[in-house]
Amino acid sequence: MSIYRRKDLLGLRDIEREEIEAILSTAVPMKDIITRDVKKVPTLKGKSVITLFYENSTRTRTSFDLAGRYLSADTPNLAVSTSSVQKGESLKDTIKTIEMMGPDVLVMRHPLSGAPHYVARNTSMHVINAGDGINEHPTQALLDMYSILERKGRLEGLKVAIVGDILHSRVARSNIFGLSKFGCELRVVGPSTLMPSNIEKLGVKVYTDLKEGIRGVDVINVLRIQRERQQSGLFPSIDEYQELYMVRTEHLSLAADDAIVLHPGPMNRGIEISTELAESSRCVVNEQVANGVAVRMAILYLMLGGGKDEIAG
Repeated sequence: MSIYRRKDLLGLRDIEREEIEAILSTAVPMKDIITRDVKKVPTLKGKSVITLFYENSTRTRTSFDLAGRYLSADTPNLAVSTSSVQKGESLKDTIKTIEMMGPDVLVMRHPLSGAPHYVARNTSMHVINAGDGINEHPTQALLDMYSILERKGRLEGLKVAIVGDILHSRVARSNIFGLSKFGCELRVVGPSTLMPSNIEKLGVKVYTDLKEGIRGVDVINVLRIQRERQQSGLFPSIDEYQELYMVRTEHLSLAADDAIVLHPGPMNRGIEISTELAESSRCVVNEQVANGVAVRMAILYLMLGGGKDEIAG
């Protein structure tokens, strides 16, 4: 199996299937580490992983922080709200300043699509894209894939429906790019106003009817409805969206008997997903959170060249 040898992780569009498999297989022993009483191995001792988030985050930022700590790396966080960015410092100057401090990995979230790619071209640090605009969120897709694999035992050939605001979702794009490499049948479900033009070119089937879109699928990945989009007039009201597209427990009768439900969080209960479904055993949201730490540990480990004997240690 190929080992992940890229300098950066910027997206899943151009990554090879074997590289994804290397990350997912490495995440297995990493998850074992986070279930121990002592959650620490010396694998990345002496390395440093800095997070730079221009947008708010709970799960992604915290899980990268814990992933680095569990591998014994130093994990300083740069709070943009209290940094020189607020004084007008450019992205280029901010990155150069960070680089001169000597960190090994920069984990970055930015509201502009392509910002991490620009940074990666202009720094010797390893760069991990933690979400850029509406472009990609590769580590979320990887943890989603790991969660599916853990529950279903395979990725190959599964039917997966992604439901919600496809137009603005970097999570949807990365899932499409990643899962398509495993021969999955991919469906996107939602209002036509929340569908990117020519989305079919990515090899997905488009549905505007929720029941038809999830019929027979193995996985339903429910996206967060971003309330700020309602002001853009892309759908008439939250109430209408809830009526037509909120995924409920009774919808599972249309899917495969062992279908599971994912959600990247944070959940808007009662809008895109019902509380009853969110708290059911078929919903793997909590597992996704734990798996996010394991997958991000695997990425850091492979990126910084840890040895296999150090995982077990």
